[in-house]
Amino acid sequence: MYTKTYRQIITCSLLLINLLCIRFSALAQPGNPPGRDTARLFALKDLEERVLMYHPIVKQADLLTEEAKARVLQSLGGFDPAIKASFGRKDFGGTEYYNHWDSELKVPLWLAGADLKVGYDRNVGVYNNPETRTALNGLSGLGLSIPLGQGLLIDARRNTMRQAKVMVGYAEAEKIAQINKVWFTAVKDYWNWFYAYRQYALIKEGVDLAQRRFIAVRSQVLIGDKPPIDSVEAAITVQDRQVQLQSANVALLNTRLVLSNHLWNKNGEPQELPVAAVPQSDSKALLTVNKPYLDTLMSYAADRHPDLLKLKSEGGRLTLERAYRAELLKPKLNVNGSFLSNRRDFGSNVPDAYDFRWSNYKVGIDFSFPLFLRAERGKLREVKLQQLELDYDVKQTGREIQTGINSSYNELKAYEAQVILQTQNVSNQQLLVKGELQKFELGESTLFLINSREAKLIDMQIKRAETIAGMQKSLADLYYKAGARTGLIK
Repeated sequence: MYTKTYRQIITCSLLLINLLCIRFSALAQPGNPPGRDTARLFALKDLEERVLMYHPIVKQADLLTEEAKARVLQSLGGFDPAIKASFGRKDFGGTEYYNHWDSELKVPLWLAGADLKVGYDRNVGVYNNPETRTALNGLSGLGLSIPLGQGLLIDARRNTMRQAKVMVGYAEAEKIAQINKVWFTAVKDYWNWFYAYRQYALIKEGVDLAQRRFIAVRSQVLIGDKPPIDSVEAAITVQDRQVQLQSANVALLNTRLVLSNHLWNKNGEPQELPVAAVPQSDSKALLTVNKPYLDTLMSYAADRHPDLLKLKSEGGRLTLERAYRAELLKPKLNVNGSFLSNRRDFGSNVPDAYDFRWSNYKVGIDFSFPLFLRAERGKLREVKLQQLELDYDVKQTGREIQTGINSSYNELKAYEAQVILQTQNVSNQQLLVKGELQKFELGESTLFLINSREAKLIDMQIKRAETIAGMQKSLADLYYKAGARTGLIK
């Protein structure tokens, strides 16, 4: 009776084994890492080329500089020569009341805020104002308008142009900041994909090992060398790792999708990360930063960090604004003068008395000055306070940048120490697994111990991959806080 029951247990176990074998034959998943023959390396350098050349946000950042240059061009419009003319005529009852033609070419000069003026007026008729009446040939004029008080050193148009040029530097810094932010995000997504890939590959390797061990145990059970319960335990191990494989596959698919957000082609079309793509190896990921290079990063951040460059550009703009507001405290005193002549061109004969002479001129002076200057003094005080606020902001931002760099460096060094220890632990665990397998072959160990040590080895390898990914993200964070891209100081 006991023999019959024992045979039934064996038969049921073998049926379970056969069912599991059928399930194991369909382990292929959409997210499976490709084989060595089809794998294509997608290194961090490849991602960098794609992001910096084709990413929409990077291209959008390039427009910031162009917009700033467009504003400079716009400010130069204040120095554009301008021509104006007007004509009016009145005839009534056969009488020409007036016939007016006024024209002027004004050329703004950079020096002293002056304007060069060339004009021609012809005002004839019976009822013309005597002071504006001219001969039939008209009257030509050549003169200057010069500010001797307010506007001599700097005026509104020069102030606008200088500030626009300073803000080109601000736009360049903002461009670098946006590109660095995009690249930092892409790097973190890359190392998340790296970890998900390594996790999947390690669990998949564990499934393959468990499956091969299950087949070997099944053969030994069939010939009576192993008890049937060992085949059940081997089957449970395969199923457990298969569940882990499913979860790892989902994580791999999702990280691949997230990384694909940064992939675009030259036509501006989104691209997907190829299924055959594999991340760079662990050895290439173990790049670090030493103390002398940290000092280089500190110096680089102090001189070229985008946040500091933006503040420096803003400081330059406020300096120009302060000089302009101080200029507005001066009284307005403008001198206008023109030499007059009946000459229309330089090929005609004009009597000396009507040609350009020292005795033929028109001159005028304009003066104004607000007695209390409250608006001007208030604006100047506001600009001075803005400069003080900016100085405090520069100090605080510089301190935060240095603190952030040191914090990321300390975190990076902690990750490095963890990677070294975990690498040693993995090597030691591999020795334990190998020794346990040898003991199992000699009948001195159990399948449970082998599975336990092997599962712990897989967990340690996954933890090492996670630490490597964390170390690389910490390295990217170090460069980002220094105002540079990962692995590049430009």
